[in-house]
Amino acid sequence: MPDRGALWLILPLLLAGCDRGAPDRAGSEIDAGNPLEIAARERGVVRPDTATPTGVFERSHELGRDAMCAVPDGAGRWRFAVTAAFGPGLRCTARGTMTSERDGWRMRFAGVEGCDMLVREEEDELRLPGKLPSQCDSLCPARASLAGLDLPRASWSEEDAKRLRISDGRGNIIGLCGD
Repeated sequence: MPDRGALWLILPLLLAGCDRGAPDRAGSEIDAGNPLEIAARERGVVRPDTATPTGVFERSHELGRDAMCAVPDGAGRWRFAVTAAFGPGLRCTARGTMTSERDGWRMRFAGVEGCDMLVREEEDELRLPGKLPSQCDSLCPARASLAGLDLPRASWSEEDAKRLRISDGRGNIIGLCGD
């Protein structure tokens, strides 16, 4: 049987531990000037503080690979390219510009008047609307469409976006957002 005298000595120490307040978190903010933090942000390893579409969004599935890249193109403006696979030989690839709006980003597709939409990033996934303007029908061949496309974020890095490569369906590898 344990010594009761020793228990009486330990009991106040245990109770004192219960009376402590929450730890001081004043010094736990992220040090944005830390070289490791800077390197991680530059390489897209950690999410930057600002909400921009810059980076890569992509998903692989049984029919192929869907991907989008976005790179800065001025203040509050980005250029993007998006591709979606719908099976062997059926792919949709489009380019355009994005601008920041209060609730997301306005995508405008190049060469298609009136084909624009508001997209949002929710839980690190870019979501295109389920219904697109009829002017957007010319973006994709046959009955394919970008409507309802969901793309998880793969990177916040501009460099990754510029390096993104896809197959054009004819065996050629093309860059989407490179200079």
